Amino acid sequence: MTDNINEPPNIADRKFRPARQEAQDAQRIADVPQTKSNAYRLAFQDTEFLLREDLRPVRFQLELLKPELLLDEARIKSTFVFYGSARIPRPEAAQELIDAATTPAARKIAERLAANSKYYAEAQKLAQIAARCPVDENGCRNFVVCSGGGPSIMEAANRGAAEEGSPTIGLNIVLPHEQSPNPYVTPELSFQFHYFALRKMHFLLRARALAVFPGGFGTFDEFFELLTLIQTGKMKPIPILLFGREFWTRVVNFQALAEEGVISPRDLDLITWVETAEDAWAAVDAFYADSPLPTCD
Repeated sequence: MTDNINEPPNIADRKFRPARQEAQDAQRIADVPQTKSNAYRLAFQDTEFLLREDLRPVRFQLELLKPELLLDEARIKSTFVFYGSARIPRPEAAQELIDAATTPAARKIAERLAANSKYYAEAQKLAQIAARCPVDENGCRNFVVCSGGGPSIMEAANRGAAEEGSPTIGLNIVLPHEQSPNPYVTPELSFQFHYFALRKMHFLLRARALAVFPGGFGTFDEFFELLTLIQTGKMKPIPILLFGREFWTRVVNFQALAEEGVISPRDLDLITWVETAEDAWAAVDAFYADSPLPTCD
């Protein structure tokens, strides 16, 4: 908007005052009973209003839109998503976890978690490989590492990308207990969600490959939703790299699902079993061998 009213009009000039300026001016108001009422606040500055039950659809829209706009502005075209446990220790902390166990049952669990700590290292290594993808001719980034932003496998993924000097995304969520982003998430790409549904949507909107490591309910939820979306044709296939055959076949009998007829035998082909970062990247490379990566519009 032109500041000097004597300047000649420009067709490209903004004609209405920006909302940011209006919001600032709205704070400089007379201190009278009318202006003290919540009703007088600008709607988008009224937290109590935005948190009403009736405004849930608006909050859904905002939670969808904010990360989308910021990722677009960061010129991130595609992501490499990592799912996995928040409880698996770093390899160097595995023995400490075992030593801290106070009962035989707790020690057995600690030993299982420690055995899976090798996947922390594989997630870190795979993220390093993905992070080496160069910026394309349009200045866009592909296979940007994206995790839930928390500890363990998520930390390993963000850490691997950060070590390569690449931006890395964290999609954190508000939980009843404290949940902070791990220190390897790029601050400008660290997002916090209220709605699990919107968070899961953002995991997949830009995903061009996805690695799934041993995990619990959250990992199952995210992993099986992805399988369902591809199985039903709602989403085009992408490489789904499942780390830890011993773990997964112990906790889920995939073959039995096919034998019972509740899934098709060919649905099992949606999964690519891997054990190492090198195997996983080779599978991604093969999947996209004849397909150009997406570029910015």
